[in-house]
Amino acid sequence: MENKKEKLEDFKAAISSTVKSISNSDKIVVSFGNQISKSEKNSINLPSPHKMNNRINYDEIRAIADSKSLNFRFSNLKTFKKFEPKGNISKKLYEIAEKIRCEKIGVQYFKGIKKNIEKFYKSRISELDLKKSEDKIIESFENYLRVKFLSFENESKTDKKFKSFKTDLNNHFKNKINELKDLTLNQEKFNHLISQLISDMSLDEHVRDDEKEDEVKDDNNNQSKPQDNEQKSKEKDKENEEMSIDAGIPDLENEAKESDNPEEDVEIEDSSRPDLKRKGGNALSDIHYKTYTEEFDEIIKAEDLESAEELSRLRKNLDQQLLQLKNFISKLANKLQRKLLAKQNRSWNFDLEEGLLDTSKLPRIIMDPFNSLSFKKEKEIDFKDTLVTILIDNSGSMRGKPISVAAICADILARTLERCMVKVEILGFTTKHWKGGSSREKWMKNDKPNLPGRLNDLRHIIYKSADTPWRQAKNNMGLMLKEGLLKENIDGEALKWAFNKMNKRKEERKILMVISDGAPVDDSTLSTNTTDYLERNLKKTVKLIENKSNIELLAIGIGHDVTRYYNKAIKITDVQDLGDVMINQLTDLFVDKIKNTLH
Repeated sequence: MENKKEKLEDFKAAISSTVKSISNSDKIVVSFGNQISKSEKNSINLPSPHKMNNRINYDEIRAIADSKSLNFRFSNLKTFKKFEPKGNISKKLYEIAEKIRCEKIGVQYFKGIKKNIEKFYKSRISELDLKKSEDKIIESFENYLRVKFLSFENESKTDKKFKSFKTDLNNHFKNKINELKDLTLNQEKFNHLISQLISDMSLDEHVRDDEKEDEVKDDNNNQSKPQDNEQKSKEKDKENEEMSIDAGIPDLENEAKESDNPEEDVEIEDSSRPDLKRKGGNALSDIHYKTYTEEFDEIIKAEDLESAEELSRLRKNLDQQLLQLKNFISKLANKLQRKLLAKQNRSWNFDLEEGLLDTSKLPRIIMDPFNSLSFKKEKEIDFKDTLVTILIDNSGSMRGKPISVAAICADILARTLERCMVKVEILGFTTKHWKGGSSREKWMKNDKPNLPGRLNDLRHIIYKSADTPWRQAKNNMGLMLKEGLLKENIDGEALKWAFNKMNKRKEERKILMVISDGAPVDDSTLSTNTTDYLERNLKKTVKLIENKSNIELLAIGIGHDVTRYYNKAIKITDVQDLGDVMINQLTDLFVDKIKNTLH
């Protein structure tokens, strides 16, 4: 027994010596288990070896001790706190990033440290049971950074565990990961950049949703099993107390989890996004937003929704309404066309070896007849390599004059831009049913789980694809006047759909124009989730497009102010103004682009 205690004390002494050596500080105090160090600044707390029953647990102490020692040596607490993001989960990810930064530096000096950390980490993640959404986010993030910074190799089982978040993390960090590596030795710049990247993910909104879910579940559990909950809480507090670890380097095994709701169906986009170039690039996936099922959603061409005869009849109806506005809108369209075509060949390259004689340089030629840089040549301004996508809200509130004017304006704009050799795509979005459809029925059959996410069947309509000539697609515009087509609007997912379609195109410049009359509305979804569920997803999607892509986003609100969603937005009170606003806005965009090119 005494021999065992001696070995235990020898182990503690060895760990303490190692910590002092790695941290490069003789003043550091090492405590184990429930021992509380008097000096907070110069202390490291490790799990107690008294509770260790096998070799793996001793390896755990070594790994944690190594990691904390490196953090003590290479991390400045003041700098760390300076850039610490807000939100519980964001702070945890920020701590993990700083921990791995210090480990990255340390393994270059102490080769054995990497083996200790990698051995323990692989052992730990093999036993992880990632049921909670917060666990998934935290562990996926740590695994991603370890693979990138420390060249850890995952086993196939481990890869499967983190597969759901791997694509999203890679899309968010891929353009910044090399920069982060280069900043490893510069803590201030590293902390600043990683803090920005983590904050952009807005992960704590997701945690708040989980907490709301937890409150509902806790109320139910408290009614049914108050004694069990109290006992479990005591046991959990005791366990956390025994295994607490210094806040500088978090022990993710023992961190308190805020969410009790597993979210296995978190939506993740997985497609190529060449336009996501600025600020690190992030996919339009929102881990806070989920759909109960996508089984009943549809993306459909307008010509597949109705017969050719019916589309022809609806087109004639649209043409009748067009007569009232034709002259007005045609003038505006001609204005746009004149500006574009006039600018096409108005720019010149000067001081050339050959071309047209530049008359402004005649004095130079007289003074020096052998001066050969006195010629100019017209250059073509490249505004043609452009895609304009018009995304129209096909909700019930657009019924009547608004949808008619939107269809007319889109129709004439398509014709105008086509003459200027600019590609135009016209899309619409609505739902297949009012107040839920097959999605809601499925949800009800499955005992109505709490917070199911989007609970209606989407219908995304392609009125005119970018490569389809206007003459072939003109009858499709009339479909917007179809009775019963316009239902509810889920704007965030519609924007994501339009964005992904545009991303697949090769045009250099892409403009997305949204026409809507207000906030996203779907009674079925909003009655079963938080009241701002759809609105929050719309804001997140808009923010990603505006800040992290090269797609120019412009919104026109009919009768409603949409500036709370879009940075570049215009409100119109009279639908008669829609054509004027659409064309003038596009004119300004093209003219600005031309000016920038000339500059």
